[in-house]
Parts: sequence; structure tokens; C-alpha cells
Amino acid sequence: MLGIVLATFFSDVSHEMATAVLPFYLASVGLGPAGLGLIEGVADFFVSISKLGGGYLGHHVQRKKPWASLGYLVTTLATAAIALVASLGAIVSLRTTAWIGRGFRSPLRDYLLADAVEPTHFGRAYGLERAGDMLGAVVGPLIAAGAIALGLGFRELILWTLVPGVLAAGTLFFIARERVDDHEPVEIADPVGEVMSTGRLPRLPKLPRAFWLFLIVVMLFGMGDFSRTFLIWIAARSLGADIAADGVLSLAVLLYAAHNFVAALAAYPAGHVGDRRSKRGVLAAGYALGVVVNLLLAVGSGSFALVAVAIVLSGIYISIEETLEKAVAAELLPRHLRSLGFGILACGNAVGDMVSSLYVGLLLQAGHSGIAFVVAATFTGVGTVSMLMLTRARR
Repeated sequence: MLGIVLATFFSDVSHEMATAVLPFYLASVGLGPAGLGLIEGVADFFVSISKLGGGYLGHHVQRKKPWASLGYLVTTLATAAIALVASLGAIVSLRTTAWIGRGFRSPLRDYLLADAVEPTHFGRAYGLERAGDMLGAVVGPLIAAGAIALGLGFRELILWTLVPGVLAAGTLFFIARERVDDHEPVEIADPVGEVMSTGRLPRLPKLPRAFWLFLIVVMLFGMGDFSRTFLIWIAARSLGADIAADGVLSLAVLLYAAHNFVAALAAYPAGHVGDRRSKRGVLAAGYALGVVVNLLLAVGSGSFALVAVAIVLSGIYISIEETLEKAVAAELLPRHLRSLGFGILACGNAVGDMVSSLYVGLLLQAGHSGIAFVVAATFTGVGTVSMLMLTRARR
């Protein structure tokens, strides 16, 4: 488990160093929130496919760790390569490639983590992994802010993301342990041969009905759960100055780091409470907090004080969401279907993120910030009510 947590930490240090300066880099070349929404939306679309692909592969192979390590390495190389290009098309392509690697490894890593603990500790395990992720997301922006203050350019900073990224891939491959059960039902399939012989696509294994209902609720909430990268842009704009100015940039990045620090502190307690009480109930509470965040941004995106409060609360709900969604899924899925199920869950989340990032980016570009966050609040509200219904139905 230590290897998984360390890999998550180093990987987030790497890609959050790049993420922290991405909105400002786009602004410096004349691209606004619509460009950011396009980049994040396209990346999320391909992430959804790659997460499903990673889960599908994991269902057909016994050893998941080498493939997960490869995903970390692809993310690292593609992110660092952004430093070598300047056009929007190249940035979109490399950011998308990085996110494909990130998506591909996700269900494989989540499977390894569930396999490392007893079912009674799923919440705490995913909480600890999320804490490592968010701590990396604190260190990354802090490094970025410090480097900017010292005069390091965007390209040099992005190139340096290679160091923690390689550490992430190496840590998972050399330190993490994988339990291989020769009696585990692993499906060895030939999808191409099946299509050629029957003329039909191969059928997916039957997943529990409760898992599909849960997935629908997760997607509904995700339609209002836009990319957190927008928080940096929103914070900078609320200061009422040029978002490419050094002081504005540093303050916005530091506030984003505070968001991730709060998320790191909240992740393990959220998982611990979920293990002791109702995972769905705790998740519903986190979803409700997400509605509050969107409403705060709807009425106060021009106020730095309200934006700061919304960003801190966002860190809490994000940690609850990411920890408990995986813990609930791990409970609903039998072991031999977890890799595939995690891939489908992550795919659903990515589709929701893609849609929300696109419409939020377009509406912000058009100057309709209130409408953007009211729409987001509506989707997250529907997701919250639906999760409460699932929680009550289980009792």
C-alpha cells in the first residue's frame, strides 16, 4: 500500500506543477476560459475512454502493476513534453495523452489498493490514497509558485515535472506489492475473434444492478463537477486585475494549494467515518457540500472572499467524493470484477467532468458566470437527492 500512496503523491506533484500555471500560460498567449474548457474537456473525453480501457485490460490480465506503472510513465513524459511546444493543438494533444495515461492507470491502481486491505478498511485505504494525492497537489502548486517567484519560466517549470513523475512510476513498480491468485477467475478473451466469428461485440460480464444505479447517480453529480483548474482562473479574476500579473498568479496558485491541503486533511477522516457509518450517507453529505460551493460561486464569483470560502469548501467535498465513490464501488463489486467496475466508474466520472468543463468554460468566456454555476448547482443538486434516495433504499 505504501508504494501506491507514494506513487500517487509524486504523480500529483508532477502534474499539478503544470496545472497550476496552465491557465496563466493560456492567458499569456491570448486564450481565455473557453480555451481552458476545450483543453480540459477534450482531455476528460479521452480519459473516459482510457479509464474504461484500463479497467477492461485489468479484467483480462492477472498482473496489473506493470500496466499501471506504464500509465504513470506515459503521463509523466507527455506532461513534460508540453514544455517543448507552443501551439494550442500541440498542447491539447500532449495534455490529452497525459490524461490518457492517467486514466488508463486509475482502475488498475484502485484494484491494487482494494486488494491490499480488508473490506472493512476500504474507506480508510482510499482516504489515505486520496490524502497522498492531495498532498502532492499541495506541494506541486507550492513548487510552481516558488519557482515563478524566483523567475523560472513556464517552459522550464513544466520540464522539471519530469523528476517527480519518473519517481511516481518507479515507486509503484519497485515498491508496491501485488497479490496474484492463481485461482482468481480472470477472463482470457479474444474480442477480435469473437466479433469475426459471431458478428457481434463481446458482452461485458454482468455487474451488480446496485452498481449501475450508483453509477447513474455519480454521473448526474459529475455533470456539475467541473475541472478544479477553473478555480485558479476564478480566484485570479476575483482579484480584479490582469490574471497574468505575477502577484495575482502567485496568490491564485497559493489559494489552489490551500484547496488541495484542505482536501488532504479531509480525505482520511472521510473514509474512516464511512467505514464506521454509512459510506453512501457520508458521500451524500459531500455531494450536498458541492451544491453549496456551486451556489457560492454563482452569487459571489466576483468577490475574492466568497471565492476563497468556496475553494476551501471545495477541497472538503472533493476529498469526500473521490474517497467514498471508490469505497462504495469496491463494496458493490466482487473482487474479480473490480478492475472493470472501477474503469466504468471512472469513465462515467470523466464524461460528467467533460460536459461540465465545456459548458462552464463557454459560459465564463461569454461573461455568464452566474448562469454557469447555477447550472452546475442544479446537476449537483439532482445528484445529491439521488444519492440520498439510494442511501434510504438500502436501509
